[in-house]
Amino acid sequence: MKAAVSTLALATFLAFGAPAAAQQAAAQSAAPTVADADAFVARAEKELSGFSVISNRAQWVNNTYITDDTDALAAYFGTIGTEMSVKFANEAAKFNDVQGLSYDTKRKLDFLRGGLVLPAPTTPGAAAELNEIATRLNSTYGKGRGTLNGEVKTGNDLEELMGTVRDPEDLKEMWTSWHTNVGTPMRADYQRLVEIANQGAKELGFADTGAMWRSGYDMDPDAFAAMMDKLWGEVKPLYDDLHCYTRTKLNEKYGDAVQAKTGPIRADLLGNMWAQEWGNIYDIVAPKGAGDIGYDLTELLVSNNYDATKIVKTGEGFFSSLGFAPLPETFWQRSMITAPRDREVVCHASAWDVDNVDDLRIKMCTKVNATDFVTVHHELGHNYYQRAYNKQPYLYLNSANDGFHEAIGDTIALSVTPEYLTQIGLLNKSQVPSADKDIGLLLNQAMDKVAFLPFGLMVDKWRWGVFSGATSPANYNKSWNDLRLQYQGIVPPVERTEAQFDPGAKYHIPGNTPYARYFLARILQFQFYKAACDQAGWKGPLHRCSFYGNKEVGQKLNAMLEMGASRPWPEALQTFTGTKQMSGKAMLEYFRPLQGWLKQQNKGKQCGW
Repeated sequence: MKAAVSTLALATFLAFGAPAAAQQAAAQSAAPTVADADAFVARAEKELSGFSVISNRAQWVNNTYITDDTDALAAYFGTIGTEMSVKFANEAAKFNDVQGLSYDTKRKLDFLRGGLVLPAPTTPGAAAELNEIATRLNSTYGKGRGTLNGEVKTGNDLEELMGTVRDPEDLKEMWTSWHTNVGTPMRADYQRLVEIANQGAKELGFADTGAMWRSGYDMDPDAFAAMMDKLWGEVKPLYDDLHCYTRTKLNEKYGDAVQAKTGPIRADLLGNMWAQEWGNIYDIVAPKGAGDIGYDLTELLVSNNYDATKIVKTGEGFFSSLGFAPLPETFWQRSMITAPRDREVVCHASAWDVDNVDDLRIKMCTKVNATDFVTVHHELGHNYYQRAYNKQPYLYLNSANDGFHEAIGDTIALSVTPEYLTQIGLLNKSQVPSADKDIGLLLNQAMDKVAFLPFGLMVDKWRWGVFSGATSPANYNKSWNDLRLQYQGIVPPVERTEAQFDPGAKYHIPGNTPYARYFLARILQFQFYKAACDQAGWKGPLHRCSFYGNKEVGQKLNAMLEMGASRPWPEALQTFTGTKQMSGKAMLEYFRPLQGWLKQQNKGKQCGW
């Protein structure tokens, strides 16, 4: 091991050491030229591509085998990667005023300058400190625990229990123990992380880290924020109708002392640790006479002897039916499909492309249930996207924007309809629900898809405020819960103070994963889905469409996927959907029958909060 580390240290010195620095200083004495920019981009892509593979492997090991040693390895490689990215970002900024750059060189320079999630300043030791904090936050979450009836539970087990337990006191205990135990220890680390990242963003010419994140959408950062608000305005009336109806049903079940008839909803009653998706309480909100959707997907999976691997094979089968090549054999050898019993892991589902070619993997603690069946389709969407664009240059190995990456698998998952379940043999044709079950089918979908929208919006609104300084460290928790009230209409089950740090109890905060992508994905998936159904010639109600087996859809989808990040996202959107405008109209069309029904159910109710 010492020899390997020494070799790496030597390579690092040669890449970043004094000779290279001297050469760069001499080259920079003259005004940079187009040729200089082209040469710089080629060098940056080569170095970043080579380093990414060993870094990805270190991060994979850390996520699937959490120890002090793997934490140290992840932080070590993370530090090198951050320093490389910071160096290249600062070099890229020196070409801002060069005229006559080619399209590709200018685009890649923009990616290099603005592509960091956590930009470290050039101050000695800053990158190391930033990565140590980021690694510690990620592992703190992975090792987090809560309780039920005083018995210690993992986060993965608590997530499942939140969807099945119906005793409000038990729900309160799980919610409170998780948020307090997991989030609270992160507060000081998170504050310091924000300070360091903001210093790095300002060195690169951005107002703060949030502005830097918003710059990555082929539009002005403020224009992007305005587009998010516009999209939310389109779909908010549908959410408001769902909120009003759900609150009524929770009041009927639990009574005024637990859930009032008016005002916000108590967060822990919604079947999810973060109240971000509500599908787990469908049994509570299901309408009498119309609530039975005709089948229970979890029961179908169990009765048909599905295990975790078969669920993943089924997800692969959908993509194969569209004409995509099967996953490589190494996917099955190297993925973490179920939770190991002998070690700590990060169970949060994710998809990986370790070598930027075909070393594709998923990391999941898959259980045999409907939720994970859908999640598998989502994660494989990432993998097939990664493989589709693997012939692009390194800096284009990404989706058109990050919302596209999240939306692809969800588009496939929308096609998990009775028609699809029949096609793969999980349902008999005699079991396919009739049209009178449509309200149940749509309500079941809306409890996840529609309920998520305001959460998907407010997570980054909170971070944008933190990064900009509009939210001070003294108000971290208040701001988080104020935004949850404003956008979601929910409140914690117990009083929260600044002694806690509730944002840390949501993986994407300590994991430092930008979240606007998930909101965009909820909008985009319906646009993609409607486009696919139109291409397949589907004539029935949109929500019953399945394009499983349609290779024409697969060809058009692949044409968009293989573009990677090489073109602005409106062009990629147009390639598959025919329009450059992102819109919530397809989502509204999908749920139109449900929204009309919800308005009838809400008559005479005091909606809003």
